[in-house]
Amino acid sequence: MLNRYYLFLITSLLFFSCSKQSEISKEFGCKTSKFKNLEIVEDFRRKFEIELPKSWKTNLYYDKLQSSIYTADTTKQLTETILLDISYINDKINFDDEFSLKQEQEHLAKGLIKTKSKQITLLKKPSMHFVYKGKKGNFKYQISNIFIKIDPQNFILAKTEIYGDSLVNEKLCNSFSLIENIKIHQKND
Repeated sequence: MLNRYYLFLITSLLFFSCSKQSEISKEFGCKTSKFKNLEIVEDFRRKFEIELPKSWKTNLYYDKLQSSIYTADTTKQLTETILLDISYINDKINFDDEFSLKQEQEHLAKGLIKTKSKQITLLKKPSMHFVYKGKKGNFKYQISNIFIKIDPQNFILAKTEIYGDSLVNEKLCNSFSLIENIKIHQKND
């Protein structure tokens, strides 16, 4: 009887812990992130924040339309790391056929082929995810773009770049684990 109770308890815990994964992590079969020693980084305009490894090199950028956080683990070779660029953009976005076609055309012009596209919910917001692959310089290259519609006038573009062809899915999953924890600040204009 006691063994059945423990089995039920463990099964329930596993079920509920797995159900907290985002749609995107489930789709890619992601496990938990291995990042430790994180710090909160806030964008220049204080629109959002994200937890990032303290050891990563992080830069902030802003102009009239956007506020960005660009980060990577520069202690690793380019083919061993991920480059993450998260931008809060003041512009309208609609996830319609025209939007998808424009994305595909822009990436085709760079020699990249779409391998995945899907409407999802991320950060409790309507989102669109695209994955493209090709070559950049001498390297095999993949890029993941996640567009997150914040409100009618603003969206976030979370872009992950991966060079080389080793551990691509693991690198994508690691970037998703960071992106999934973006905290959007209330309007402060």
